[in-house]
Formats: sequence, structure tokens, C-alpha cells
Amino acid sequence: MISFSVNRRPVKLDVDPSTPLLWVLRDNLALTGTKFGCGMAQCGACTVHIDGEAVRSCVAAVSRAEGKEVTTIEGLSADLSHPLQRAWIAEDVPQCGYCQSGQLMSAAVLLREKPRPTDEDIDQAMTGNICRCGTYPRIRKAIHRAAEMMSAGGAK
Repeated sequence: MISFSVNRRPVKLDVDPSTPLLWVLRDNLALTGTKFGCGMAQCGACTVHIDGEAVRSCVAAVSRAEGKEVTTIEGLSADLSHPLQRAWIAEDVPQCGYCQSGQLMSAAVLLREKPRPTDEDIDQAMTGNICRCGTYPRIRKAIHRAAEMMSAGGAK
């Protein structure tokens, strides 16, 4: 049995400890917002947080989550009220949308660590997240907008 919390809810699962966290989230817990992209931790579509750290869930064994807090895109906010989600919508970031949950989860860690990031900070932090549609300029603009909202008191 493996016990951890997902989006502030405790879970206890009887799964193989080596199972990738991605598949436990999607198949066992029906949290399908986290996407499978490459399966090699190269594209960032599967990014979730484990105790606040951005982790590629396609290569992280579920055992890594034992006793910890996992946050998925569904846990960022239930009602799209997180400043990043609001900024993503305002800037019309998604095109196909497939990579966006991973983009948002990486951006959330960036803004926690650097509340007022520069373009260079954003580019460096987001470099591991691939957007096949090329919406990088809108992603950068949305991150700046979210930072402004958060500094103005709109933080979650």
C-alpha cells in the first residue's frame, strides 16, 4: 500500500511502487488533466508537484510520492481562480491545449520561487516544457500577467 495526498486529499492505493505516478493519477485516481507526452521526461506535459517541486510524473515512480503531497492541474484551483489560470485565459494561451497543464504547473513553481520573473527567468524555467503549437510568446505574457495579479493581491 502506498499512502500520499493528492490535491489535499489523502489516498491509499495498492499499486506496484514502480508504477509511474502519471498512470496512477490518470488510471487509478481519474485525474486526467495531467497528460502523457513523451514518456521520457523531455516534454513537460506530465508535470505535477510533489511537495511543491515540479516533477515529470511519467518517469517518477509512485513510491516517490509516499507520505507526500502531490498537486495536479486539478489542484491548482477547482474554479479557474488561480492567477495563472486567469492569465492563461486572458492571454488566450492555448492553441491545441495539450501541453498546457504541464506549462501551468511549471509556471506555478517559477512564480513561487521568483514572484517577479524576467523574460530570461521565464525562458529558463519553462525550457523543459514543449509547446508544439509554439505559443511561447503568449505563455511568457501570461506568466508576467499572473505575476502582476499575484503582486496586486490576487494570489491563491
